[in-house]
Amino acid sequence: MAATTTLSTSSLIDLITPELPDITFHCGELCKWHADSRSITYTPDASVGDILHEIGHALLDHQSYDRDVTLLEMERDAWRQARVFGRHHGLTIDEDIIQSHLDTYRDWLHARSTCPECTSTGIQTHNDRYRCYECSTTWRVNEARQCSLRRYTQKSS
Repeated sequence: MAATTTLSTSSLIDLITPELPDITFHCGELCKWHADSRSITYTPDASVGDILHEIGHALLDHQSYDRDVTLLEMERDAWRQARVFGRHHGLTIDEDIIQSHLDTYRDWLHARSTCPECTSTGIQTHNDRYRCYECSTTWRVNEARQCSLRRYTQKSS
């Protein structure tokens, strides 16, 4: 079960808006916290858990990240905060759903850090660059959170 209620998206937003007066909500193409405008975009079919998760980012004032592992930590922390905020409103989020969402980030991180030459796990050296300690290959990656991952290699000497 995704949540212990059948609240509609609009009912949930109506319920929580008084507690979050500095955050605005907008319907859009994907669920996302926008730190610069202090707003949350949600989809028409967003689950209660999806919205609570974005509220978690907002309450934690997540801004940006410079390392991929930091994004994973932010996602984990946002889900923890979503649980706390949800419980305050009598809502729960199924742990399997949370782990499924986190798995997408774990898989993303693993794919980005896998050396395209020897498939060893590399280490991130800059926000879009990795290096393999096994074969010395370096590669650049695209963001690939909403599109296909691309890795561009350079052989180090």
